[in-house]
Amino acid sequence: MTVFEESVARLRAGSDLAAETEALLAELTLDEKLWLLDGDDEFWPGLAEMSAGYNLRPIVMGAIDRIGLPGLRFSDGPRGVVMGASTAFPVSMARGATWDPRLEERVGLVIGREMRAQGANFFGGVCINLPRHPAWGRIQETYGEDPLLLGEFGAALVRGVQRNAMAVAKHYALNSMENARFKVDVTADEPTLHEVFLPHFRRVVEEGVDGIMTAYNSVNGEWAGQNAELMEGILRGRWGFSGVTVSDFVFGLRDAAGSLRAGLDVEEPFRQQRAQHLPEAVEEEFVDRAARRILRTQLAYHARDLEPAPSPDVVFSAEHRALAREVAQRSMVLLKNDGVLPLDASSLTSVAVLGRLAATANTGDQGSSDVRSPEVVTALAGLTAALPGVRVTDDPQGADVAVVVVGYTAADEGEYLGAEAMSSPELLALFPPLPEGVAPRSPGGMGTAEGGDRASLRLLPADVELIRATAAVNPRTVVVIVTAGAVITEEWRDQVPAVLIGWYGGAEGGHALADVLLGAVDAAGRLPYSIPVSEEHLPFFDRDATSITYDRWFGQRLLDRDGVAAAFPLGFGLSYTSFGIDGLSVSAVDGEHFTATTAVTNTGDRAGRHVVQLYGVVEADDFPRRVLLGFAPVELAAGEKAEVTVIGSTRPLQRWTAGGFVPAATSEVVVEAAAFSGDPEAATAPLVLGQ
Repeated sequence: MTVFEESVARLRAGSDLAAETEALLAELTLDEKLWLLDGDDEFWPGLAEMSAGYNLRPIVMGAIDRIGLPGLRFSDGPRGVVMGASTAFPVSMARGATWDPRLEERVGLVIGREMRAQGANFFGGVCINLPRHPAWGRIQETYGEDPLLLGEFGAALVRGVQRNAMAVAKHYALNSMENARFKVDVTADEPTLHEVFLPHFRRVVEEGVDGIMTAYNSVNGEWAGQNAELMEGILRGRWGFSGVTVSDFVFGLRDAAGSLRAGLDVEEPFRQQRAQHLPEAVEEEFVDRAARRILRTQLAYHARDLEPAPSPDVVFSAEHRALAREVAQRSMVLLKNDGVLPLDASSLTSVAVLGRLAATANTGDQGSSDVRSPEVVTALAGLTAALPGVRVTDDPQGADVAVVVVGYTAADEGEYLGAEAMSSPELLALFPPLPEGVAPRSPGGMGTAEGGDRASLRLLPADVELIRATAAVNPRTVVVIVTAGAVITEEWRDQVPAVLIGWYGGAEGGHALADVLLGAVDAAGRLPYSIPVSEEHLPFFDRDATSITYDRWFGQRLLDRDGVAAAFPLGFGLSYTSFGIDGLSVSAVDGEHFTATTAVTNTGDRAGRHVVQLYGVVEADDFPRRVLLGFAPVELAAGEKAEVTVIGSTRPLQRWTAGGFVPAATSEVVVEAAAFSGDPEAATAPLVLGQ
């Protein structure tokens, strides 16, 4: 056995983690400790390999063969395992639309199995950034606009992944601008930070997340990758995080020694700034601190009660594809339905399927989150397979129904690496000297990242023209929108009877779309964000900004403050059946939680799935009128009635004042059990808060 394996064996037998960490640290030379603090690949060869294909194998950081230390073996995400030919799940925003953390935990379990089967142990794909504005290019990588929703889904993904691998949450913090991410300074006051933009990171820390990846942007005047207040002050000092901190790739820090002192443990992914500068400025106190955290995290993981090691054939297996299909089914949000859906397959003789994206394999952007599934089922393929004997055409005139698939691709939104990455003197200065005879390469190897922040929240003019032309000749027109963020539909929505958000649906998205349109499953998704009537109802957004101030007002909260109705509010989604919520009782607050119980009845004539959403209505100055406190999905047969219990959190009802939290309201708030934010038919009950 190696030294590391012996230490792990002692831990499993009951040895103390802190003691084993110190003993292992004492085994290392100074050079070996320094080796832990960045990636194992030299910068320029590593960049060349990445340019040929991003993350095709685990990216290794800090492996030491002499003691048998495996190192952090990185795989990106979050829509699946980026390595190899893995299962592409619907993007995270689609999964947020399921409002089902248990389902997300199952996704995490599969992701962990597929990455472990391919030699990785460090999943950098728990993305929980809050999208302040729906134009954010990487909005597809996160779960929704609400901190509680983000925290619960992030925690669920962590739990699932950790059965096979270490889980890393990102991008800490205030990261929700893409084009300007390498240059923008985001400022926010303490109440905004602690009440709005940090609670979800706190939640995954409490869940036991293994790593935190810092953001590219600056926060309150200091780059996130060397921000001592974020890392040592809040993350470790206030929340007690004991895992490892890692930088975002290549441009995640600007000062090697400064980042180490500020609490950044690992520079990812290559030997770059730290390999150049740390040996000349060794401060062993901080080297030891980082090395200790790195060793502790790996020891804890390898001593964990893991699943049996999976075989390579689990990757893109039938079981995993079936889960991807189930997630896609549950994610799709029906915004409008004037009696067209679900379609009755037995009465169909011809179906028109048209639109730019109908036959396009479109699982999301092509940056660092791209998953290379061997097969992607398109909308056209899915509907064709589901309708044997039915004529599938691209001519809507005379067809029984027309399905128009429109929306976005990686060219419209996603990760962005512009020309400035290889032309900005400030960024070029972060690269090691170019070896003689080696040609410079762009860090664009992190994928063909081109979309960036969206320039418009509306469909392309050609898509709108197609919708109108189709509706003019076929009154049974269904519009399927492929998107991650909000799409404003005011200029065309009243011309069609049905609108469905189909998302970037993953490898099985086409089959799942057919399942939903044909009623094999209920339309069960609920919006994880609000959709406004106009861009004027959103916060200011400049995708090229060098500085921006974030406050608490965005999304549904901003609409509520301004007294503006949403086109579709947070949590909205139609079903193929109907539901009633009757009565609400709430328990006394226990710590920061309470229990709410209500009766839900399926009042329709077919089985369906509903999401009970708890909101707290607050009467307080400079505080959101309504905040999400909890949620729970329920599946009911036609006519079935069930008692549903929801665990509510009082954290969203708290205000940050003078370094701590106090209740935002004086003594009591109204709790609503609702179908969506602001539901006029919500059941209500008073909740007494502690003083």
